[in-house]
Amino acid sequence: MAARYVVSQHGGRRAHRDIASALAEAARRGRAALIEIEPGHYEEALTVRGEVRLVAVGGPGSVVVTRPRGAVLDSFAPTVVQGLVLVGRGGDVVGCHARTLTLEQSEIRAHDGIALHARPGTAVTLRDSTVLHGRVLLAGAGGLVERCRFTDAADNALAVIDGGRLEVVGSRIEGSAIHGVLVSGGRARIEGCVLTRTRMAAVLAGARAELTVTDCLVESVEAEGIAYIEQSRGRVERTRVVDARFGIAVSSGADPVVRDCVLTGCRDTGLEVNNAGRGRFEDCVVSGAGNVAVLVTKGGAPEVHGCRVEGGKVGFAVTDRGRGRFTRIEVRDLASAALRVHDEATAVFEHVTVERCASGLETRGNGGTQAEVTDGVMRDVEMAAVTALGQSWVTLRRVSVERAALAFGAGEEAQLFLHDCGAAAVTTGGMSSFGSARAVARNLTVTGCDGLGVFARDSARVEVVDATLVDCAVSGASFVDRAWGRFEGCSVTGTGQLGVVHNGLVDLVALRTSLPVVEKALRTEPGPTVVHHHYEGPVFNGPVHDVQLAWRNIHAVQNRTTNEDGTRT
Repeated sequence: MAARYVVSQHGGRRAHRDIASALAEAARRGRAALIEIEPGHYEEALTVRGEVRLVAVGGPGSVVVTRPRGAVLDSFAPTVVQGLVLVGRGGDVVGCHARTLTLEQSEIRAHDGIALHARPGTAVTLRDSTVLHGRVLLAGAGGLVERCRFTDAADNALAVIDGGRLEVVGSRIEGSAIHGVLVSGGRARIEGCVLTRTRMAAVLAGARAELTVTDCLVESVEAEGIAYIEQSRGRVERTRVVDARFGIAVSSGADPVVRDCVLTGCRDTGLEVNNAGRGRFEDCVVSGAGNVAVLVTKGGAPEVHGCRVEGGKVGFAVTDRGRGRFTRIEVRDLASAALRVHDEATAVFEHVTVERCASGLETRGNGGTQAEVTDGVMRDVEMAAVTALGQSWVTLRRVSVERAALAFGAGEEAQLFLHDCGAAAVTTGGMSSFGSARAVARNLTVTGCDGLGVFARDSARVEVVDATLVDCAVSGASFVDRAWGRFEGCSVTGTGQLGVVHNGLVDLVALRTSLPVVEKALRTEPGPTVVHHHYEGPVFNGPVHDVQLAWRNIHAVQNRTTNEDGTRT
């Protein structure tokens, strides 16, 4: 049975006037002790060397223990503190040097320095308590935090380092100058907590840390809501991030699993994976991102499954050598591109739905920029559903477009491959190519186009096999300028004005149509009138028109007159 001691500043029978004297007597007796402390303000330093319970008999907050500088409580034995307020400046306000320390319904105020420092091999518990200004540091120690509040920490509210272990349940962390929870070389589990108004990442998993976050709310954060870096691991489940700059960020070899999370109103990006970060993201929702909902860049390589993007600017952007696989994704109501692949990035999209976006898939970059889309639907797209530019490669399989300006387009030097794709109710065209791009289509279907089913211009190359073009208002296919290639086994039917308009450079093989087929020769624009000085006489290497020549003259004067009938002399 614990020995009982009473502390009262007013004295009394067998009462101690200060807490330190009661602790000293308990240590001399060497027995477990219960020290009951009457309300008051005690300016002293407490050192516990035996098993002790310190209790404020007037209830939580009725006993204040303070020192102007240095430690207020140092524990070297199993210690329980109940209802006390511990106030200090500089150094460690509370230190757990050995065994265990428990604080219940207590408060630590650390105006600078560390509020609670748990040394290697120790274990601390905070329950229904408050920590103001200072941080809790677990260095190789274990910790359990339940229903606590951490307010306005000068750096990190909670830090777990050097093999430390921490569980935080049902607590609130607010106003930290750096991180809410930092884990580096340790393990932490955060469940059912609220983290808000941190200046940097609310929760950061650092070097080789293991971090689990479940059923939490992170809001109003200046940087990342949750960040995994430096080969850290862990899980984030059923957590909401609201009004952070970046919702969840993964970089430098980190590889977490993120499930069933909602990221709302992130000012820059919702999910960001960069600098060789990895990760698996499942069944998450990103809404109203200020810039990009899901960004993969600088060698990041995640897997994203079952995620939904709503509102904002850009949906999924893979750039700068990033790569990723995205399956069962839905993108709606964006002001810009639903899918973007740029600058040597590689992306594979499967089972994709895009609705009410400015554009569907955009690619741009060199030949190392590649995108694949399989089993996709794009509806109500303001501009082009698919646009490939630069030297990028795009492969589409079983992708359908409904109600867009242009369904599929390739320009500059890009390569576009369509397999079993379709377009309906498009205004400009079904498939287009321009510049020196190449567009290849197998089993393409275009229905109800207000313009051209398939068209190519400039020096683009087209290879269209077994296409079905129905009710294309202007023509089923149009090949102009120096566009060239093959149009084989295709059917052009319906109410269009023309079946095919071509320049003679595209092979029409086994064409089936009852609509007119018109060949238009290449347009040759007359060049300007030029005066050449050929001192040894004229030499012609090809046809010459409208040219004036002068030779063996020191000076030549050109005169040109336009007659009333339009001829020139």
